Parts: sequence; structure tokens; C-alpha cells
Amino acid sequence: MFRRTFWFGTGVAAGVWATTKVNRKLKQLTPENLAAAAAGRAIDAGHRIKDRAVGFALDVRDNMARREEELGEALGINAAPELPAPRRHAAIENRSTPKYVEGSAYRTYSYNRNEDH
Repeated sequence: MFRRTFWFGTGVAAGVWATTKVNRKLKQLTPENLAAAAAGRAIDAGHRIKDRAVGFALDVRDNMARREEELGEALGINAAPELPAPRRHAAIENRSTPKYVEGSAYRTYSYNRNEDH
């Protein structure tokens, strides 16, 4: 009697284990989960490709700078030319806008381009 009870309990446990295993696998194979898994893998692959491309670009820039220094030394061109200072534009007062307050201590201007439309 004990033997039959043992094998019956073992069969029930195996059945429950197999059922949960099959249900988990079926949930993984639904279209929503397959799409989510594919999207996650695509994002990971994109990140790996981007990291490699960034690393390659940095290597190219380093080698390019090193080669330019070598060529500069070989040709005797070591001094970099000075660039002119950036231009500064004067602010233009727009007194025709309705936001301009005449005679106030602080002049207020409207810089909202969409305000007049």
C-alpha cells in the first residue's frame, strides 16, 4: 500500500512539474512575448554596434591626430594658425512692439516670435 501511495505522489508531482514547465514555455511563445524578446535583442545589438562604432571613430581620430603631428614634424609645420575671435552681434531694440514700456526703469522686450501671429 505504501508503495502505491509513493508512486502515486511521485506521478502527481511529476505531472504538476511538467504542467508548469509547459505553461511557462507556452507563455514565452505568445506573439507579444516573442515581439518583446526580439525588440530587446535588437536594442542590445544596436547598443553593441554603437559602442563598437564609437570606439572605432575614437581610434581613427587618435590615429589621424598622431599622423598629422608626424606630417607636421616632417614638413616643418608645427604652429597652428590662430583663429579670429568670434563676432558679437549687438542687440537690436524693438520699440514698435507693444511690450516695450517707455519710461520704465527696466525695458522689457518680447522675444516671442509667435506672439504677433
